[in-house]
Amino acid sequence: MNLFPNIEKAYTREHLNAREAQRMAEFIAFGPVVFQVSRLMIKFGILDRLREKAMTLPQIAEAAGLSEYAAKVLMEASLSIGTVTIDPEKDEYHLTNVGWFLLTDKSVRVNIDFNHDVNYEGFFRLEEALKEGRPAGLTHFGSWPTIYEGLSSLPPQVQASWFGFDHHYSDLSFAEALPIVFAGKPRHIMDVGGNTGRFSQQCVAYDLDVEMTIVDLPQQIGLMKEAVKEDPNAGRIHGYGTNLLDPSNEFPEAVHPDVIWMSQFLDCFSEPQILSILQRAARIMDGHTRLMIMETFWDRQKFETAAFCLTMTSLYFTVMANGNSKMYHSDDFIKLIKEAGLEVEAIHDGLGQGHSIIICKK
Repeated sequence: MNLFPNIEKAYTREHLNAREAQRMAEFIAFGPVVFQVSRLMIKFGILDRLREKAMTLPQIAEAAGLSEYAAKVLMEASLSIGTVTIDPEKDEYHLTNVGWFLLTDKSVRVNIDFNHDVNYEGFFRLEEALKEGRPAGLTHFGSWPTIYEGLSSLPPQVQASWFGFDHHYSDLSFAEALPIVFAGKPRHIMDVGGNTGRFSQQCVAYDLDVEMTIVDLPQQIGLMKEAVKEDPNAGRIHGYGTNLLDPSNEFPEAVHPDVIWMSQFLDCFSEPQILSILQRAARIMDGHTRLMIMETFWDRQKFETAAFCLTMTSLYFTVMANGNSKMYHSDDFIKLIKEAGLEVEAIHDGLGQGHSIIICKK
């Protein structure tokens, strides 16, 4: 198994002594409590106020609109969690570095909203999902076979947190991806799994001659058209509705794309499904077409924290999204690319929040 250096260092040896390991084991055992306490420390504005100044328990309770009992259990738990410390002489609480990151790191805040609104209650059924190969937790929201069919029907707050998570990780990489995508001066790009059209909008603004065709589920094409309708370049963004989970559904051959773009798309499928999609993409490619796959591969991360977030996100796919996909190791993708009759021309790492682009040719 190939791993970037920091990931190899973290995942191939023991780092904790016995006492540290025991504490971590208990931290895991109380993980749901740790999560909800920390989420509410943000929601009630306690961490934000402690960033400004140290406060006593009565001051915290009054400012947050809580009883002293409620404030006390939150603050004592937060001491153990490590988001606050206390000055025993003044009985004043202070924000720690962990609390500061919890409060100010945008990725952490996006992850908290995503896990609370989208995942939390459904994860009670993770065991079912693992044993049955289906998103058992999704029934908390509806009876769709995958979350993608139900995105437009999710409750507004759940939908906001889902798209906030999806857009946060993709948007930060798009600007860095554009020079790579346009290096060969493509005239037509097929944006597969283009969602609400955010990447296509950036493309038509970046190059005033390029045409975009978004291939996605019919209901997603409807959301995309609504999302881009005010864009002055919307006339160059086209939609093609199809369900690529159905192996009988081919890519639109009439488009003749110079670039087939798949960003955070293939991780929504199992390995056999990915192979089928790559094989169908290969059928519309010729010698000058390039397939560009942008993904966050957990093995290619510069920092272990990113790998941690990605391997945890894999379980969202297991229990909520579709029951059979994940955040992949890059070796898995390279193997499937070769099986589909394609070869890897280049790999660009370190884009945005740890994205990589694999460029494939026929």
